[in-house]
Amino acid sequence: MKLFISLIFAISFAPLALCQNIDMYLGTFTDGDSKGIYKLQFDTIQGTLSNLKLIAKAESPSFLAFSPDRKFLYATCRDSNGIISAYKIKDNDSLELINSVDSHGASPCHVAINDRGNKLAVSNYTGGTMALFDINSDGSLTEALQVFKQSTDIEPSHAHSAHFINNDLFVADLGRNSVFQYEKSDVSDGYKLKTESIVSMQTGAGPRHFTFTKDHKFFYIINELNSSVTVAKNTKDGFKLIEHQSTLDDEFKGESYCADIHLSPNEQYLYGSNRGENSIVVFKRQLHNGRLKKIQTISVEGDWPRNFSIDPTGNFLLVGNRRTNNISVFSINKRNGKLKFLNSFNAPSPVCLLF
Repeated sequence: MKLFISLIFAISFAPLALCQNIDMYLGTFTDGDSKGIYKLQFDTIQGTLSNLKLIAKAESPSFLAFSPDRKFLYATCRDSNGIISAYKIKDNDSLELINSVDSHGASPCHVAINDRGNKLAVSNYTGGTMALFDINSDGSLTEALQVFKQSTDIEPSHAHSAHFINNDLFVADLGRNSVFQYEKSDVSDGYKLKTESIVSMQTGAGPRHFTFTKDHKFFYIINELNSSVTVAKNTKDGFKLIEHQSTLDDEFKGESYCADIHLSPNEQYLYGSNRGENSIVVFKRQLHNGRLKKIQTISVEGDWPRNFSIDPTGNFLLVGNRRTNNISVFSINKRNGKLKFLNSFNAPSPVCLLF
């Protein structure tokens, strides 16, 4: 009798289990067919995308980020001056522009928000600056609280990404070939420089993006110019360099430039994208010391994979291929971390995928 009831229960709720469409937001470059920010549906059972819809017109909203409560969305927009825009997420599949402010640098390419949702940092690639903003309770942005100019007379800065971690702010600077660390100021609401380089980078590496373990013990920095990952350990005495690892297949001989990097939800695997080789590299992590072992290099089934994302279930990895206007979907084998190509979905100039 218990078995019969269990079967009836399972059958009755099967349709609910299969109905697993979730939202995915898409940032784009608008130098082609794209018009701005799009929204799609992703089926977390089948691994398929559908229902591409323009939800906000904007000029090259190339990077997107949610507020912690997911009520607001922030986008870098590459207009003639460089702006950062704040949107309210509406229930009717649209975004309502709250305000836009000067990013205080050209070509803003990354935005980060702290855990409290009251501070925002934008990285300006061409301008070489990182700007800090307050976020008001209605989601709007104030004018810049601080603007950090990291260039020197010898080395121009190309700030590429940032993350708030506890009371510190870290910034990957491709031009200065370093990851800066700022700490909360004792005398103001802003930040002050702690170190210009958390670890020594290889010459010409070009830090672009970075990720870190949940305990903030290990940092993984993906380097655009020499196609490598730098591993650093956060200790009580500061950061310690662990190793540098190539992201390219040993047989690849052409030009390639890294873009994005993500840890698997269980932190056992690390993924990185290569533009040129047009691949995703998969590393197995040694949990005790953070070291990496390359276990797979797989084609992205497209050209120029600028950004990729792992869906909330941890079962799929999606790659935006800018030059071929498609998003490739891969399944993730959770037993060994390896990827398998499933399907491709057409989308205009996809450069940021946000769940």
